[in-house]
Amino acid sequence: MVNCTGVTQFILLGLTPNPELQVPFFIMFTLIYLINVVGNLGMIVLILLNPRLHTPMYFFLGNLSLVDFGYSSAVTPTVMSEFLTGHKVVSYNACAAQMFFFVAFATVENYLLASMAYDRYAAVCKPLHYTTTMTTSVCVHLIIGSYTCGLLNSMFHVADIFSLSFGKSYVVHHFFCDVPAVMALSCSDTHVSEVFLVFLSSFNVFFALLVISISYLFIFVTILKMHSSQGHQKALSTCASHLTAVSIFYGTVIFMYLQPSSSHSMDTDKMASVFYTMVIPMLNPVVYSLRNKEVNSAVKKMFEKAESSV
Repeated sequence: MVNCTGVTQFILLGLTPNPELQVPFFIMFTLIYLINVVGNLGMIVLILLNPRLHTPMYFFLGNLSLVDFGYSSAVTPTVMSEFLTGHKVVSYNACAAQMFFFVAFATVENYLLASMAYDRYAAVCKPLHYTTTMTTSVCVHLIIGSYTCGLLNSMFHVADIFSLSFGKSYVVHHFFCDVPAVMALSCSDTHVSEVFLVFLSSFNVFFALLVISISYLFIFVTILKMHSSQGHQKALSTCASHLTAVSIFYGTVIFMYLQPSSSHSMDTDKMASVFYTMVIPMLNPVVYSLRNKEVNSAVKKMFEKAESSV
C-alpha cells in the first residue's frame, strides 16, 4: 500500500537542472514571451482600430490572438520566474489554477480553429452567400460555444485530477502543472482518469478535426472545379495561413495527449510542451500576417499615421 498524505504544495522539476543554462534560457524565453505579447496584443489592437478588418475572419483571428496570449501567459511567466529566482515551489491551489487556465485556453483554441475552418469554407465555397452565412449572430455563437467548451473541458479535467490522492512524492517532472505530469504523482488508481483524459481529449481534438477536414474537403473540391489559375491562387492563399496553424497545433497536441501514459517520456514531453505553450502562440500572429495583404496594409497605415502625428 502506498502512503497517501495531504499535499499542500508541489515542486516543479523545471526544464533543466543545469545552472549554467538558467540565464540563457531566461533570456530566450523572455524574448519569446515579449514577441508573443507584442504580436498577439498588437494583432488585437490592429483589428479593433481598422474598420476594414471588421469581418468574420478577423473577428475569429482577434479571439485566436487573445487565446494565444492567455494560454502562453498561464505558463511562460512561471517558467521565467523559475529561471530567474530558482524558486520552483507552487502551492496546491496555484497548480490547480494554472492547469485550469492552460487547459481552458488550449481547448478554446481547438474549437476556434474549427470555427475558422467553417468560415474559410463559407468564403471559398459560398462567396455570394458569405455575408448571409457568416452573420454577426453566427460568429458570436461560434465564439461563445468555443469558450464554453473550453471552460467545461477544463473544469472536468481539473476536478478529476485534483480529486485523486497524492503520496509522499510531490515533485512534478515538468516545468508547469500539466495534466499527465500531475496525474503521474497520484497514489490512487489512475486508470479511470487516464481513460477519461484520453477520451475527452480525443473527442475534443477529433471533433474539431472532423469539422476542419470536412470544410477543407469541400474547399479543395471547389478549387478543383475552378478554371481560373488566379481563382486557384486566391482560394489557396485564403486558406494557407489557417492550414499552417492547424498543422502546427494539432501535430503537437496529438503527440502529447493522445498516447497512453506508459509511452510518455517526460524529457520529450518537456520539449514538446515548450513548443506548444510558448512557440505556437508566438508563431500564429507571424503566420497570419506574413502572407496577408490586408494585415500588412493595415500595419503600414498605422505606422504612417504614427509618423505623421509625430
